[in-house]
Parts: sequence; C-alpha cells; structure tokens
Amino acid sequence: MSGRKIDYLRISLTDRCNLRCRYCMPHDIDSVPMSEILTYEEIREITRAAAQEGIRHVRVTGGEPLVRKGCPDCVRMLKAIPGIETVMLTTNGIWLRKFLPDLLEAGLDGVNISLDTLQREKYREITGYDGLEEVLKAVEACVSAGIRTKINVAAAREINETEILDLVRLSEKWPVDVRFIEMMPIGYGKEYHGLDNRRVLEMIKNRYPDLQEAAPAAGAGFGPAVYMQIPGFLGRTGLISPIHGKFCQSCNRLRLTSTGKLKYCLCYDDAEDLRSVIRSGETPEEKQERIRKIFRAAGQRKPAGHRFEEPDQISEKKRMNEIGG
Repeated sequence: MSGRKIDYLRISLTDRCNLRCRYCMPHDIDSVPMSEILTYEEIREITRAAAQEGIRHVRVTGGEPLVRKGCPDCVRMLKAIPGIETVMLTTNGIWLRKFLPDLLEAGLDGVNISLDTLQREKYREITGYDGLEEVLKAVEACVSAGIRTKINVAAAREINETEILDLVRLSEKWPVDVRFIEMMPIGYGKEYHGLDNRRVLEMIKNRYPDLQEAAPAAGAGFGPAVYMQIPGFLGRTGLISPIHGKFCQSCNRLRLTSTGKLKYCLCYDDAEDLRSVIRSGETPEEKQERIRKIFRAAGQRKPAGHRFEEPDQISEKKRMNEIGG
C-alpha cells in the first residue's frame, strides 16, 4: 500500500446484537436483511485481496459477532489466509464462554471484552440485560485458557466516572489490559459526555502515584493504546484517546462493514462499496484485482485526521453497530 502504512482491518460480521447499550443501539431498530450482509466466503475473498496488499492483522467485530451463526468458522477461515498474522475478536462477552472452545480451536489470537461498569444494576440499565456476572465469568475463562484478553471501557461521565479505579483494579486480579476509550460523537454516542482521558489518567495517578509507562507486552496489539503499569498488578492500564490525544497520523486501520463498505475514518461517510465488486459478474481474478487496487490506494485515501471537535464536519450518520465497533 502506498502512503500511510495500513496493516489492520476490522471486519464487522453483523449489525445485530444481543444487548441494547444506550450509546450504541438502545432501541428496537430494523436490522439489515441477511441478503445485504457479506457472506463468510465474500469476507474471505476480500480479506485475501487485502492480505496481498499488506493487511496483516484482522479484528472480527459487530454488532455482536457471536450472534452470527458460524463465527468460529469465520475465524478459522481468516486464519488460513496467507499473510494474515493475527485474528482477534471484540465481543460483549455474553456468549463468549459458550463459543470459547471453538474459537480457540479455530486459532483466535486475542479477545477484547466490552465492560463499562461493575455494578449489576447499572449494567442492566446500560445494556438492557442482567449479564454482568456472565461477562466476568467470560473474562475469567479467557484468562484460564491463556488467550490474550483486554477489557474495553467506554468512558463517559453518565456511565462510569465514579468507577474508574474499580475498573482499573481488574488488572490487579487478572493479567488483562483494561483500556479506557474516549467516547466518539457518533450515533447515539453524541448524547453522552465522554470522559477526557487526561482526567482518567489524573484519577489513576492520584490513587497510584507509582504508575509507570508499561514495557511492550508480547502480543500487546497493533493499535493506538498507550499502556501503563501499576507495580504489583498482573495486567496493564491503557488509554485510547481519539478526541484529546489524536493519533490520526499513525492510524493503521480500515473498517469493513457487514454490508461490504470499506471505511477509511469513523468521522466521515466516505467508503468504497466492496460488496458490489465481489457480487459483480466479473471473473474471480478480475474481482481480486479490483479489490486489491482499492486496498492499494487506501493509504492515500485515508484522511489526514478526523474533525470530531467540529460537529458540523462529521459526515458519518450511521450508528456504531452499523459501522462496526
């Protein structure tokens, strides 16, 4: 790929989810018809072309990827593509224990589990489901299985400002990375007051003044998180700060939506329609070349930076479950 190095592809398997998180998809909304969703074979062919143009790391997302039948088979399919080095999964954790053996057998390299609160009633209020205990059991199962595990926390004043330290302490109990992610003003997320990660860091430092920059860990990841270590803790604390610590110049990722749109940046609605290519009447070789050409140009197509700080410049109107988390 020319221009910026792009080696990370996030692939959304579905816009559907078994939770109703208020900042993502809180209402009963119409799901995309399955006929409009990429098949696993189409995802494989797109990823195969992407790998030939430098994509090395894939993250499977949703919606909730585990609600789509055959998710472990998709992981296995992606792992078999020449050039793909790692395949990871982002999940809400509700069905993770059920599918973990199959995911491990398929070769999954790592899992990120979304968890915004440790209070049972608040979890139910945020997600519409009494599932906190199951998610914590899923974290424990992943740790016991030895798979690289991260906990993603969407940091917002209305949700968890008073729980930051409690969430940090999960990395004392388990060898997991707890990452605080600034909420971006996309979809229903616009209705929340995202926490500035500078404030999050201040709270952590006030409680743990011996906090120090963490040395890179094996299999640490390929994204923008800045990691810190609290002495004596088994895991690390991470900050992902797209708003107050813009990392656009080093952003190495693209997003493939469940309907086949290749997105360059969350801020803008600019996207390439790969579904129309993969479903065209061209030969397999012609399709591969067209898709490769799109990925080849991706480094040049990615914008220099987002403009989330300027609401009138945000052209993306879709919800996060439609784009892919």
